[in-house]
Amino acid sequence: MTEISEQRELSLVGKVELRIALVETDSKLESTLKTYLPPLLLKLASEHMSVRNKVSGYSKSPTIHLLLVAVNFVRVISICQHINTRVKLPTIKLPVAALLKQYKESNNHLIRHFNLLYIQQGIDRLTVTDQLDLLPPLITGLDADYASSVSNAASLFHLLLRILHSLALPVRGGNEDVELRSRLGLGRSSKDSAFVALWLGKLLLLTLGLPESTRGPGLSTEDVTFLCLNGKKDTWVPNAGGLNLVETKVRAAKFLASGAFVDMERFLPAIFASSDPNSRLSDVGDDILKRIDPAASLEDPNFLKSLYEIYLGTRGINGSLPARPPLQIKILGLLCKSKQAANFMTQSNQIIKEGLVPSEDNTQPGRNQPIKQGLEASKLRDHIFIFTNWLTRISSLTQLQSFAPALVSQLRSYIEGQGWPTYGRVGTSNTGELASRGYGYESIGLLAAACPESLLLKPDLDLLRWLFDSLSCDSSGQETSFSIEEALSSVMGAFGTDLSPDVESNLTDLLVDQMGLQIGEVQRSGYHIIRNTRFASVRFANRCLPFHNTKARWIDILAIGDHNEGRNEISEEGKRGLDPYWQENSSLLMRKRSLRDGEDRHDLLRFPDFQDLVAQCYGPINDLDASTAYIQRIPSSKAYDAASLFCRNILIHQALDSSGSTPTIDTDWERKLGALIENNADARQRLRKYLVSMADTGPNSVRRLQLFLQSLFIGVAERVEDNVGRSAECLLELCALSPDAALSVLAPKATSLRQAIVFSSNHSLRTAASNIFGILASHPNSSQSSVRKTLEDFQQKISTWNAAVGAQVYHIHGAILATSFLISRLSQRRASLKDYQAFIDSFLKAILDITCDSRDGILVEGAISALSEVAAYGVITLKSLPKPHSIPSIVSKLKVKAVGGDEKAILALGDLSMLCAEDDEDIHLELIINELYSLHETRQPEVQFAVGSALSFVAVGWSSEVSIGRLDVEGLPGSMPRRQKTLSGMIDKILKDCRTTRPSLRQASAIWLLCLVQYCGHHQEITSRLRECQVAFKGFLADHDSLNRESAARGLTFVYEKGDKSVKDELVRDLVASFTGTTTGLAGSVSDQTQLFEPGALPTGDNQSITTYKDIMSLAAEVGDPSLVYRFMSMASNNAIWSSRATFGHFGLSQILSDSSVDGYLAQNPRIYQVLFRYRFDANTNVRASMNDIWKVLVKDTSAVTEKFFDSIMEDLLKNILGKEWRVRQACCAAIADLVQGRPLERYERYLNQIWTLTFKVCDDIKASVREAAQALARVLAGILTRSLEAGESSAQNIGAMLKIVLPFLFSTSGLESGSKEIQIFSLSTLLDIIKSSNSKTLRPFIPDLVRQLIALLSVFENEGINYLHLNADKYGVTTQQIDDARLNGIKASPLMEAIERCLDTLDEPTMAALRASLEDAIKTAVGLPSKVGASRVLVSLSTRNNFVFKTYADQFLRLARKQLLDRNDTIASAWASACAYLARLATDGEIIQLISYCRELYFDSDNDRHRVIAGDIIHATSKYATDRINALATEVFPFVFIAKHDQHEPAQVLFKNTWNENVGGSRTVLLYLKEIIDLSSEYLESPRWSIKHTSAFAIAECINSVGAEINDGDASIIWPALEKAIAGKTWEGKERVLRALVVFARNSKLMTSNSKVGEQIEKIVVRESKRNNVFYRQEALASLADFVDLREDHDMYPQVLEITGTIIQAYADDSAAMDVDSPSGGQSSKLIREGTLANALSALLRSINPGLLQDEDLSLALARALELVNSATKEDRSSSVQDAIYDEEVKLFGKMVSIRMNNKLEETMVGYARNLSTSRNLVERSRQKALEAITSMVPLARNSDRIRSVLSQAIANARVNERSVSIQRGLERAQKLLIE
Repeated sequence: MTEISEQRELSLVGKVELRIALVETDSKLESTLKTYLPPLLLKLASEHMSVRNKVSGYSKSPTIHLLLVAVNFVRVISICQHINTRVKLPTIKLPVAALLKQYKESNNHLIRHFNLLYIQQGIDRLTVTDQLDLLPPLITGLDADYASSVSNAASLFHLLLRILHSLALPVRGGNEDVELRSRLGLGRSSKDSAFVALWLGKLLLLTLGLPESTRGPGLSTEDVTFLCLNGKKDTWVPNAGGLNLVETKVRAAKFLASGAFVDMERFLPAIFASSDPNSRLSDVGDDILKRIDPAASLEDPNFLKSLYEIYLGTRGINGSLPARPPLQIKILGLLCKSKQAANFMTQSNQIIKEGLVPSEDNTQPGRNQPIKQGLEASKLRDHIFIFTNWLTRISSLTQLQSFAPALVSQLRSYIEGQGWPTYGRVGTSNTGELASRGYGYESIGLLAAACPESLLLKPDLDLLRWLFDSLSCDSSGQETSFSIEEALSSVMGAFGTDLSPDVESNLTDLLVDQMGLQIGEVQRSGYHIIRNTRFASVRFANRCLPFHNTKARWIDILAIGDHNEGRNEISEEGKRGLDPYWQENSSLLMRKRSLRDGEDRHDLLRFPDFQDLVAQCYGPINDLDASTAYIQRIPSSKAYDAASLFCRNILIHQALDSSGSTPTIDTDWERKLGALIENNADARQRLRKYLVSMADTGPNSVRRLQLFLQSLFIGVAERVEDNVGRSAECLLELCALSPDAALSVLAPKATSLRQAIVFSSNHSLRTAASNIFGILASHPNSSQSSVRKTLEDFQQKISTWNAAVGAQVYHIHGAILATSFLISRLSQRRASLKDYQAFIDSFLKAILDITCDSRDGILVEGAISALSEVAAYGVITLKSLPKPHSIPSIVSKLKVKAVGGDEKAILALGDLSMLCAEDDEDIHLELIINELYSLHETRQPEVQFAVGSALSFVAVGWSSEVSIGRLDVEGLPGSMPRRQKTLSGMIDKILKDCRTTRPSLRQASAIWLLCLVQYCGHHQEITSRLRECQVAFKGFLADHDSLNRESAARGLTFVYEKGDKSVKDELVRDLVASFTGTTTGLAGSVSDQTQLFEPGALPTGDNQSITTYKDIMSLAAEVGDPSLVYRFMSMASNNAIWSSRATFGHFGLSQILSDSSVDGYLAQNPRIYQVLFRYRFDANTNVRASMNDIWKVLVKDTSAVTEKFFDSIMEDLLKNILGKEWRVRQACCAAIADLVQGRPLERYERYLNQIWTLTFKVCDDIKASVREAAQALARVLAGILTRSLEAGESSAQNIGAMLKIVLPFLFSTSGLESGSKEIQIFSLSTLLDIIKSSNSKTLRPFIPDLVRQLIALLSVFENEGINYLHLNADKYGVTTQQIDDARLNGIKASPLMEAIERCLDTLDEPTMAALRASLEDAIKTAVGLPSKVGASRVLVSLSTRNNFVFKTYADQFLRLARKQLLDRNDTIASAWASACAYLARLATDGEIIQLISYCRELYFDSDNDRHRVIAGDIIHATSKYATDRINALATEVFPFVFIAKHDQHEPAQVLFKNTWNENVGGSRTVLLYLKEIIDLSSEYLESPRWSIKHTSAFAIAECINSVGAEINDGDASIIWPALEKAIAGKTWEGKERVLRALVVFARNSKLMTSNSKVGEQIEKIVVRESKRNNVFYRQEALASLADFVDLREDHDMYPQVLEITGTIIQAYADDSAAMDVDSPSGGQSSKLIREGTLANALSALLRSINPGLLQDEDLSLALARALELVNSATKEDRSSSVQDAIYDEEVKLFGKMVSIRMNNKLEETMVGYARNLSTSRNLVERSRQKALEAITSMVPLARNSDRIRSVLSQAIANARVNERSVSIQRGLERAQKLLIE
């Protein structure tokens, strides 16, 4: 059976062979192959090849078996060879589909191989439809095919690429596009689709020019081999049958963009395409990436691995090379968006290593070369640093530790390798290297900050020291120093956590050392310091060292005193470091956390220890005297003051903290400390106790305190010239509260203050020093002798007060103050004053005399202050007053000063009361009190507060709290007269006066009552009248005077503090009623003079206004309408309500409500929060401030309370936003804006529609301020909307609904069309933000309207002055075109255009369809240059960036664009010309032909020059932007362009000429379009428009000049008729060009010789044109005649030429004296024309003499006549041009006559020519040279005639005698020799 089967197979094969061999026709062969070829190829896999065993007992010889098999195989092969021979004709189709099916189904290698061969051979012979039908089976199983045979898969993939060129892709997004994947079979197997996408992507990476089987960027050797068909050379050579690589890439990219692939499959290829330098590819890639959501892919490890491999390449000699920089940049941008990418640490490290620190091993084959310089390399480096930053942020600590230390070390080595710290590596001093150095520093900072434990927080701080050394010593430039500072800023955060003791200690020492560095010094390491590091050091100290670190604070003090370089930021940073509030917040920030539950923010801050701080600032305590020298190291008075003040603050804080009463640490912490110590008795007492405890604790503590005091004392006593005022204040403050034991060291030195007291010009310093002197000099340890001596000196100075001037006044002032402070403190210390009585008496008399008699203000002020001191401390009595002074006289003098506003005089009146008793007999006390009362007329608040203080001191003396700060020494003040009735009488009178209607007394009473309650509130007289005081204060809450309201508010606070619970509850009820009520009347009684309105609030028109109740009554009586009284009173009442509300929150009134909210009235009424929230945004500044204060006090957690009552607050606001009162509407707008900000959209989403609607209503409010508030709310809502769009919050439906509300508003008269510039800017900004933030899906429904509106707004937003400038351009020295160019640039940079571009980028097919109508309408209705140009740019953008969706509409818009081309403005017309050009990219050929036809019509049929320019603009732009489309229609375009480029209108000519030059290879290209050019030119030679007729003639002339040196007969026959027609007619400007072309035509073509009629006609034309009378044209025509005569060697033209030229020459000779006249058109003058005409006429004449055609006699006559005319022409005017022409033509003539035999007549004539040659000596050198040439050419003639020789020899001799030129002399000598030979 086996034998029979094998024989049968052989028989079948033979029959097939015979059948194929017998086929005679190609069609039958095709049919036969369709049937038998696939089965025949199956026989290549016969089953009998492996038969080895006997079958059915028959054993066949193995040799016979192999022979049969071989025969079978060879026969099949031979048949295939025969088939190959027969099917070479391309008309024979092969059964490709069957072969492909057989290939897919077979696994036999031979069968697959031969099937594939015939598939490759036959696929190109199939129709496009048949080819496309092969795509599904071809794609199916490709992945498996690759696994079985890479080479076969490569062939199949190449076939796929061939078919792609025929595949018409459907419109993106359509149904066909969606079904394309399933139709092509890509949906059957994800492996196949992924395989195709993968290799299409690799194809995009392939570049031409790669050697065979080599690698490429992103491609391994295997990849390149696959894509190049196993190294087939002609794979990508189109001329050799291969594919065009660029076109194939474009087709592949578009195929990937279709619906055939899913996003995951085309993502990577799209990245490749988008980075390709070919815009056709990058546009497609960018479009794909816009439509892909990369989030899922970027978290896929396999995808990320592919990105890293593409970027870095793969290892090995056959691995892929790294990608090119543009693709690397793209990949880096994607990696920075992936979280998973950080897990590829090895690859990431390699990217950074190779990108930032290219090392030697990176230059080996297959690796990246070091980054080169250039823009591309710079961009890549920038992205690598961005990648480094991203990697540092996102990597875990473990990951960072794996690579950061090594990379930092490499970066550091790289920088040091460049030269560190002195930059100077050879060959690297360029910008790129310096930038890399800076980047290196920045990268070190980033990496070190991310991995501090292993890099920074080491005890030696090596890296940080290196960075500081770099900052101080690196010499590579300012930019590098910025990078170092950036690096230091980066690592600063690493020190924000708790540092180990060693690290903190070393860091502290490092920073202290850095503060001491000076520029120019040499560092310890030996490097020169070129910049200081103080600013960085202070920043480190403030942010990295704890607040309690005394050395860090010392650094801050040094920074405050820094003045070397004037860097204010150093001083400011030092001040921040000493501010505990800033340190507290900085601590939270540096620790990168918020407060934990139950944690107090103040727990994070430890204050420095006072004693350690004093030791750091002022030195050791071993020797107090040594500290004097030690403190001199404090650099300046600023630093000294800062040190003093900071130590004082720390001491006070430490003292108060020990008793648990420290003030809140905030921005006013320092001020509050001072206020507490100055005014709070408890605080002063706590500080005093603390200082006493320090003195009692031990010697070290007291010595620290004494050291601080002594340091302050030294500063005050010895540094008077410096500004140490604050130090003096600190010393005074501490001396006043320190125990005597602490002051014992300073007391003996009290007299050292004499310098500060007497010689200081600083008033505050003198005052403080005098007070300190009083405290210390009265101390028991003071030196009494020194004190007495000083007093004597003071007394001597005081005694000269009457004659003191200038600085002496300061000396006396200090002496007065010091003396008063000393004797008053001695009195308080109960010291005996007997020894000083004489001083006291003298002193008293002096100060009283000064007070009463002196005119010097400083002395009087000092005397009054001294009087206050001695009176208050009981130094004097009524009896001790020196005569003639008495209490009334003193009071009288003080009253005068007090009325002038002197507060010290007022207080002195109060102190003077200490001398007066309360007895009825003593009238002095009543006098003082009455005088104080009388000061209410002085309308100065400061005066009234001084009066109140004085009254409190008068009433209760030293028990008044106003005297707290005056008790500055140990002991009690002297006794004072008893006061029993004074305070009661005083409070009764003031309460009564509070009800008065007199404004001044009313205000004064409010302030006095406040002072009495504040300073005397602990007395029973006050506590028993608290309710009366409450009523009085409440009456002021609605007062118009803000000072009254504030006084009342503060007074109520004091009443609340001092009252019992019933008083407190009643007060709260009244306050809440005033706060929330709407019916509150006016407080108090109303009289005629009661002020109800502010002046000017209700003007009456006569510069008057209604202010009082009397004014209202008068107005009502005048108009006869009593109801006006009630209306105005209602207004006044309402005004009073808001005035009272404005008082809330001032001076602690809100604290009343705060206390009540816990357990009082407000705890039961939480609805107050709704009203309170709204009031916080009231229009009245005072109301707003009050409500905010109340809110802060009532609400401890604003966020929690607002969230709890959110709905009720929002509903209340929405309810009142349209209320009757404008201030309520305004407040609601501001409140809603605040309420919604910072909250998630979901929280208020249900209110949004209502909010938007109400907001827009209020935007049209009648009140301007309400409109502004509403617009502010609209801005907030717009910001929320844009942020929602960016974050993708909410549902698309809600966002769409919001946009439907917002966008129309923005385009309305309340938005972009508003008359307000601010609203327009806001609306535009909002609109741009919305467009920028919206995703494609959200924005698309609005794009049609948006684009239309935005185009219109381009003109609306143009500056109004542009139109004026355009109309008056000449006045400002600019052209309208320059203005239009500037406008055009403005449009390009306009944010509106940016918004339009953003809208267009999101288009899809449905949106484009909707946009069509809107865009058409916008184009048709556009007004103004910006809108029209903007509309054209929209079409340009659609044509370039959105060509996929726009292509369908290109024809329609091209037709519409043509209608815009004839705009009157050239810039607009040019813009639309460019738009037409871009549209031509996508338009059909028919529409482009229509455009070209339109241009031709515009050019040839219009009388307007502008139209020809517009036509040129269109054609030029189209050729530039749609080159391929123009080239496809070259025969339609370029003939027209060639003709038009000869237009005489320069703007049109330039455009057409540029078009021709940019698109045509050379001049002979004219031959390609010769027939079309000539036909078109001939057509328009008959045009009625002269410009077109002339242009056509010029084109014909140019054709002749461009076709070359030889014109064939065919071309000549085409040209001649048109040329003849062009030259016909009368003379016109430029016709000479056509005439010259005629001569060129006669010279270069054979038509004139082959066709005698043509020759005769040309001769006739030339002769005719030479006879023209136009002088300029005749000049050129004679030149053409001369040239033409040369061509007619076989014709004697002498008679004709003589007829023409003779007349002309004779006429010019006769008119040789004619005046030279300039041409009016700027051309040649009449002289030049005459000379040119003569030269050309003589040339033509001499050339026309043809010795070969003339008989001897005729020749003699002709020569003689010519000589005659020559002599005639040169007789009077021997111009060089005429002579040159004569000599040139004589050279030619003499050459022609060499062979002529001389007769006598001819010889005579030639003698005349020879004589003429001797007359050249007066000519220019050039003419003499030409004469020499003529002489030389005549020598051969002269040698045949002795007569001619003699004349010529003489001419030569004469010329040699007079010749100046050496070269001509030599020439003449040679000519002489030749003549003699």
